[in-house]
Amino acid sequence: MSKKKKQLKAVQAAKMRKKRRNKRRKRIFVLTAEVIILTFLLGTAYVMAKYDKIQRVEIDSENVTVNEGAVKEGYTTVALFGGDSREGQLGAGTHADTIIIASIDNKTKEIRLVSIYRDTFLKQKDDKYNKANSAYFRGGPEEAISMLNENLDLDIEDYVTVDFKALVDTIDLMGGIEIDIQEEEVQYMNEFLQETADVAGTEANFIEHAGEQKLDGAQAVTYARSTAGGDYKRTERQRLVIEKIFEKAVKTKISTINKIIDKVFEQVSTSFSLKEALGLAAGVADYQLGETAGFPFEKQDDVRYKNCGSVVVAQGLAENVQELHTFLYPNEEEKPVSDTVQQISDDIAYLTGVTRPKELDEEKTEGEETSDTSVGEEMTSEEVDSEEQ
Repeated sequence: MSKKKKQLKAVQAAKMRKKRRNKRRKRIFVLTAEVIILTFLLGTAYVMAKYDKIQRVEIDSENVTVNEGAVKEGYTTVALFGGDSREGQLGAGTHADTIIIASIDNKTKEIRLVSIYRDTFLKQKDDKYNKANSAYFRGGPEEAISMLNENLDLDIEDYVTVDFKALVDTIDLMGGIEIDIQEEEVQYMNEFLQETADVAGTEANFIEHAGEQKLDGAQAVTYARSTAGGDYKRTERQRLVIEKIFEKAVKTKISTINKIIDKVFEQVSTSFSLKEALGLAAGVADYQLGETAGFPFEKQDDVRYKNCGSVVVAQGLAENVQELHTFLYPNEEEKPVSDTVQQISDDIAYLTGVTRPKELDEEKTEGEETSDTSVGEEMTSEEVDSEEQ
């Protein structure tokens, strides 16, 4: 077998392993969405009775950027933000540690989620370039939505922001969650645990040893937000925490859920009206959580740019945006990115010197050709293992 064919087989095997992992991970993996879904699951009566606790912010559509041709028929796209507030306010001046794009297929009710890495290098409202999360800090949800729309050809109009303190309260009221702490994570957790506890208004119970143990709210949130292993490892911990929360949520009494809402709703900011919120709550039984992903798909980490510090740069923003749309809107006909996104993509390559390796597109092309010539055939796990060896 030629070297090129062996490389192709390796790529195909890796893709199949990734696909199987994605199927096993069809859960929300971020620190904002779990609170939103949890509250809406309780039904319209709770939402109506306690909606006035939420920080309601009306977004002026005239001030939100939407590129020409970006509107998606048949889908609703929403921005979800995880705030890092110290004063309980979730507008400008708040660090958005988590940025999520949620696409809802209005027909099938499938929800797909994509996490935008907070350090992703993107164009801002002032035409300058900075980290993705700087938009929310400078201009709140309205500016953050415009940033996402302009850079990614989206048509977002609504958002939900949840303060990370809401997660602390949720876990404490549920009685904690079981997590297997690794040795290298203990130091990082203890370093930032006091800060998390102070912000959440709880006691800091420091981690004494590695291994499986029950974590309280402050410990679990510190674990999920820890930078041990980098930003991508951090998202894995976030996903694990959410899985543990869901395991407990299905066994939680309604009286406890009611207490959670009383605390959580005060830490939520949204542009959804009561009528829209009731609509979401009423149809929640029909929704299905689909696959999740991180953006950019192909990227270069730890790129230094002027006063931004270390940033994540897409290897070809235009190509990554096309992949994003294929993922978020699987039933939509594929089309080229807008002239605006293409220009931003060219600017990013010029400013950072990060270009798209030809090998990426060659691998994709070869993979597509192979897929076309083997329709109906699928490798078994034994065949995959054989190819890996």
